Amino acid sequence: MELDVAHGRVGDWLDPGPFLRGVAWLDAEGRPVRADPDDAMRLPWDTGERAALPIGVRVEFTARGASAVEIRYRARVPGPDGELGALARTFALWEGDRLVRETATEPADEGVVTLQLPCTGGQFTVHPPESCSPVVLGVRAVGGTIEPAPHGPRWLVHGDSITEGWWSTRPAHAWPAVAGRILGLDTVNLGYAGAARAELPTAEQLARLPADVITLAFGTNCWSRIPFSATLMHETTLAFVRLVRRGHPDTPMLVLSPLLRPEAERAPNALGATLAELRAAMENATRDLIAAGDGHLQLLPGQGLLTPYHLADGLHPNDEGHALLGAAVARALAPHMPEPPRKETRGLRHVPGSSD
Repeated sequence: MELDVAHGRVGDWLDPGPFLRGVAWLDAEGRPVRADPDDAMRLPWDTGERAALPIGVRVEFTARGASAVEIRYRARVPGPDGELGALARTFALWEGDRLVRETATEPADEGVVTLQLPCTGGQFTVHPPESCSPVVLGVRAVGGTIEPAPHGPRWLVHGDSITEGWWSTRPAHAWPAVAGRILGLDTVNLGYAGAARAELPTAEQLARLPADVITLAFGTNCWSRIPFSATLMHETTLAFVRLVRRGHPDTPMLVLSPLLRPEAERAPNALGATLAELRAAMENATRDLIAAGDGHLQLLPGQGLLTPYHLADGLHPNDEGHALLGAAVARALAPHMPEPPRKETRGLRHVPGSSD
């Protein structure tokens, strides 16, 4: 029995669309993608490659009388020697900020996973295994009913591989997912590993997306992958933020400057700039915009948020680092969240250390 998404329901399978969160765009086949498919030609190839992965896309629902939820999906099967072959293929069920259980799946082009539900009737989130690029084809309840969860405020998070969640052991452990749970946000992860070098077409795409709050966390790939000078970093940051502001003139926006990267802090790149100098240029540009009257812009300096202990490979945070970073971003965002929250949101949670 095939699911007919266009008609919403076949048998007891429900259209997954209303249950999906973290979705930015849909491609021509209805799959979630993380860059505008109508504007793909202006993006670097590495951005387009990463944007095809459904990072951060998840299923959120409430349940009534259901003992389990089933998710039908189509996934990519890694080859026996593929670099993703050793990664865990688990569907993780969360209730609020608590992991309920994980269910492992075997590699398959298409399958159905069953997740047992606790008897709490609360709001649940299912994080699929992102490494297999799963496409959700349908959802259904076992022994009861499920409904799409209320929408939280929509948070666009743009960054590089750190934002995409590299070296976190599970999708739910990446810092955007951590901060989103704390604040009750619909987190849209627009992190592009190897990219996020302040490409101005990306800024224009962000400007066209609906958003209640925005975070920009690029910069570390401007040290070596595509070398920037400090002057170029300053001017590009100004241009990037101004382009995003064309679509979001009053939206709360946080600029997170590059995290600690020990090898790069004092080492000059091909244009003679150290990461410390690039970070300072990005921060100074942000302060310039704030001083010029952008009262909805704020800066979170990244250098002191983590220590070398929190870096799995000298660059990407481990799970503890992602948790600390997510909490720091949540504290910075909490006083600037939309007030009052949308009617369909479950509300904002108190963030320890934030303003009461």
